[in-house]
Amino acid sequence: MLTAAPRLLLVHAHPDDESLTTGGTIARYAAAGVQVTVVTCTLGEEGEVIPPSLAGLVAAESDQLGGYRVGELRAACAALGVSDHRYLGGMGRWRDSGMVGTAAAAGVPRDLHPRAFAAGDPDEQADQLAQVIAEVAPQVVITYGAEGGYGHPDHIRVHDITTAAVSGAPDVVRVFHAVNSGAALAEGVEALRGFDGLPWRLPGADDLPTTDDSLITTVVDVADHLPAKVRALRAHATQVSVWRGDGGEQAYSLSNAIALPVLDREHYVLAKGPAGAAADLFAGLVPAGAGANR
Repeated sequence: MLTAAPRLLLVHAHPDDESLTTGGTIARYAAAGVQVTVVTCTLGEEGEVIPPSLAGLVAAESDQLGGYRVGELRAACAALGVSDHRYLGGMGRWRDSGMVGTAAAAGVPRDLHPRAFAAGDPDEQADQLAQVIAEVAPQVVITYGAEGGYGHPDHIRVHDITTAAVSGAPDVVRVFHAVNSGAALAEGVEALRGFDGLPWRLPGADDLPTTDDSLITTVVDVADHLPAKVRALRAHATQVSVWRGDGGEQAYSLSNAIALPVLDREHYVLAKGPAGAAADLFAGLVPAGAGANR
């Protein structure tokens, strides 16, 4: 059982990752009085841009997207109630690596930027993160699984350095990997079928990386915090489009124009620490009535 106030730290690769995969969780625990710290490792400089009016921001043009996304991330964190946001090594220390070296970038050779996160020294990066962990002293840490969710080299590096950084952190009791539930995603996509006006195509069988539900250990109910999550998604307007149907149905899409449901649950795999209740990251760690259990 914790003797200090509950503290949650999330490590993400790019601006928008915090909202896409963990936005509801952040909003839920922040609203419950938990100190929530988000660490973002790059400015997302290599992202694509959805609004045509902002297309000139991309790396191949003015290369100003990273600075623009700082403002988007600030607005998203405010929507979610984040009390403490940090950039790994300081703002701009590490640059988005893009999809270099992955199947998605096959046939498009490109040298990595000198500050590319995936090309940086992992020991240096892990040490930078360990310093944040030592200062914040979180009991629960969230990041990605070993595959980085969908194979992005920056997500994989985030997993690697977080795993290294928490290994010597005495305050960290549990580590979770944020994942997509195959069953929940299929259910959400099915619910979108037949809605008039959905501006994007529904995903095919191979479009979305998911985790077998038998491996998922914790399902966080974020239904009461979907308005905050949707506001955060809307804040990332260069990367995310949000749709609301006449009946209140909600979906979003990235630049690939594939419709994704806004789910009322977020899913995790316990990677380190004692098992707890299947619906609370802090279960068994916080006294009844304390922040995380509200």
